[in-house]
Amino acid sequence: MKKNILFLLVICLVASCATKTKKPEQRSKLLKGFSTYYNTLFNAKDALNSEFTARDKGHKDNFYAPYIPILTFEEQPLGSDLGQSTAFAENSMKMAEVANRPSGRNSGIPNIPNMPSNQGNTPSNPDGGTATKGATTLEIAEAKALKAINKYSVTRNGEEKNKQIFDAYIILAQSRIYRNKPLEAMDALNYVFTHMKDDKRIPLARIYQGVAYDKIKDYHRAHETFAKLKGDGINKTYSKLLSIYYAESLLDAGKKEDAAKELDLAFELNSNRKLKSRIAYLRGQVLENLGQNDKARESYTAAYKYSSDFEFEVKSQIAIAKTFNGKGDYNGAKNYLEGISKKGTYASRKNEFYYALGLMANKAGKKDEAQQFFRKSLFEKVSDPQIRGLAYYEIGKSYLEKNDYIGAGTYYDSALAVMTYEPSKILLQDQSAYIKKISKNYYLIKKNDSILSLAKMDNTQRTEFFSKYIAKLKIKEEKEEQERRRAERNKGFDTGDYNANSIFANNNSNSFEDFGVTTKGFYFNNTGTVSKGTSSFKQVWGERALSDNWRFSKKMASIEDMKSEALGVTTVANPRRFEPAYYIEQIPTDQGKLALLKKDRDTASLGLGIMYQNYFTNTPLATKTLYDLVDVKPEEKVMLQALYEIFAMNYEKTPQAAERAKQILLADYPYTSYAEFARNPKNNSFVKSTEDVENEYKKAYALYEAEKFGESKEVIDQTLQKYPKDALVPKLYLLNAFNTGKASGKEVMILQLEQIALNYSKTPEGIRAKEMLNYLKSDLSFLATDNKGNSIPQQPGAPTPPVNNNIQPMASENLNGNSNGAPKDLKQAQPKPSVNMNNTPQQKTDKPKFRNKSIPDRPQNQ
Repeated sequence: MKKNILFLLVICLVASCATKTKKPEQRSKLLKGFSTYYNTLFNAKDALNSEFTARDKGHKDNFYAPYIPILTFEEQPLGSDLGQSTAFAENSMKMAEVANRPSGRNSGIPNIPNMPSNQGNTPSNPDGGTATKGATTLEIAEAKALKAINKYSVTRNGEEKNKQIFDAYIILAQSRIYRNKPLEAMDALNYVFTHMKDDKRIPLARIYQGVAYDKIKDYHRAHETFAKLKGDGINKTYSKLLSIYYAESLLDAGKKEDAAKELDLAFELNSNRKLKSRIAYLRGQVLENLGQNDKARESYTAAYKYSSDFEFEVKSQIAIAKTFNGKGDYNGAKNYLEGISKKGTYASRKNEFYYALGLMANKAGKKDEAQQFFRKSLFEKVSDPQIRGLAYYEIGKSYLEKNDYIGAGTYYDSALAVMTYEPSKILLQDQSAYIKKISKNYYLIKKNDSILSLAKMDNTQRTEFFSKYIAKLKIKEEKEEQERRRAERNKGFDTGDYNANSIFANNNSNSFEDFGVTTKGFYFNNTGTVSKGTSSFKQVWGERALSDNWRFSKKMASIEDMKSEALGVTTVANPRRFEPAYYIEQIPTDQGKLALLKKDRDTASLGLGIMYQNYFTNTPLATKTLYDLVDVKPEEKVMLQALYEIFAMNYEKTPQAAERAKQILLADYPYTSYAEFARNPKNNSFVKSTEDVENEYKKAYALYEAEKFGESKEVIDQTLQKYPKDALVPKLYLLNAFNTGKASGKEVMILQLEQIALNYSKTPEGIRAKEMLNYLKSDLSFLATDNKGNSIPQQPGAPTPPVNNNIQPMASENLNGNSNGAPKDLKQAQPKPSVNMNNTPQQKTDKPKFRNKSIPDRPQNQ
């Protein structure tokens, strides 16, 4: 018996030793798979799921970004679990954070809330060590996945035999994608495609391959990958996740129409209520951006129907109101929103519902009612600072529509103080800055107009005017005094005002607002608490002076005070303020001062019209403002600029509005560069030169050489009228300028050269026109010469020739852009001034001489 027992022990010992000497790939696949999952891979999955859980808990939607993400992440399915889960897509979510998206959605890696940051810590070595202390959860998941791969992978004949390794590579790919390492993620997935190509879970790997392509913005390959998977007819489990990723990728690429169709499919495939709600909301945002408000409204309604989150319900209702088309049952929708805003927890969001009601009223064309709702929103407790800022913005916009720039700027500043969404703040900051510039000009014009109007009145009219003003002033001051007395009587008594801003409203049991500071002690001893309290006060009330009844009197009078200040009306009570003579004495009578006031007023009007066009692209208002300026006959410089601006902003789109300005320029200022522009507005594109135009140019040049300047000009005018976009147009204009110089003199030639320099500044003709202008406008004295460059002796008192004959246009033989086609005498002769325009003796000069440089070359054909 003992021998048998000893024999069995020896056999077991030999067998165990033999097992230890086996190579890794010869070990049991069953045992390897078991060990893989219950040792390292389980920890990797657990780490990754912990990360996704933290993301989901820390996720907060930004409903003011272009798009919300579909996936906030609940539970990430991994590997073989996918085939067993019937709710895969509902429980298989990555968080896709919405960022600024200039052309669609920004697919950058999201921030990880509530997780420690990686401060130089690295995961373990790939050979299987544990992750270093302080590593992020994603680093731990990646390290554990690498450890599982290195320790338990079984490869035979280029094929992976341990099926659990598929899970490890998927975890590895996900961890790298979420750590913004998509290229390394694709390396991991390539192993699966190479060594596990027959695995039934390959579609999942392909989905993450498409996600990785999307992260590196290779949208073409991403969409190719997703589209091929759809064509392969993958099972419904994978189709759910694919439809979500594909839709988000299409938005990343800016393909909104295709994304909307894919979101329709995702909505049908996914049965989880939370997912359906988020998909419907995103689809509504896309359709709204496409201008399909009716369909967007239906989608937002579906989002509200399936929503399982209070915040989502409220924001869905606001989105429904925002897409109201104004043609539906406004009163029914209004009554519904007003009703739910008073029920249960919805009452805490009254300010948001009032904002939504204001949007609906605007769409229904009820502007006054809309403003009442927006103002009601301001009096409710703040549940979302961005909504409060948007309410301020809507009120400010109504002031802007009435040209009340002081009021608009005030409310815009209030909006900027409370808004939380940075892109909205940036846009509003620009608008606020523009409004301040416009406001300065607008109220300067009003002030100077008032003074100039009063200056034109006689004493009787002035006395009558100021008597009416004084009567209004007495009524106003009497009301203010009654209000002050009422406030004094009510001081310390409950007035019955229990709104959110009232001192009697029991909004909080504490004496001061709770800013999260739990330290006990006197409020003002804690500088942090005082700082937060001051900031909160300014957000709600703005800048306030320390005075009695500050809640009402200052807020009501602030805009009026600012307007009075802009108009130069003092707010300090003067003892003589009820005497008409007090005001009449201040009206200027000196004509010099009145002329200066008018000049300032005209200049401000010019700037105002230009700002309307440049800042708000309001061409009709800009045109009206500038025509009003033209009607009051400003000085010539301002008049020309106003007429030019009117013509330039209207001649292409609304030529009828530009016609009057053009006729004034041609009739009253025919020899200015502005008139030249009105005759021949700048052409932005030219076709290639035709043979007919080249022949006409040669003909015109031959006539110029024969000193038949009028006939040459006629040929050029006919050619320009027949071929307005030919490549030789700049050369024709330049030759015409030489004809004009010969026929009409230097001054008219300068005007035409200025127009060429303005219209064709980037062509060789435009550049040379500028050079010639510098030369012609210089202080050089000129010596008369004949057409061959020989000096002409002048008799005392003889009239001077019109222009420098040495500056020649391009020879007709030279149409290919070089200057070798100039006449021989121009190449050989030393250039010299030809005409003494100032009748002064010739002087030596170092100014640049024009010879071949003045020959206009032909630009390269476009």
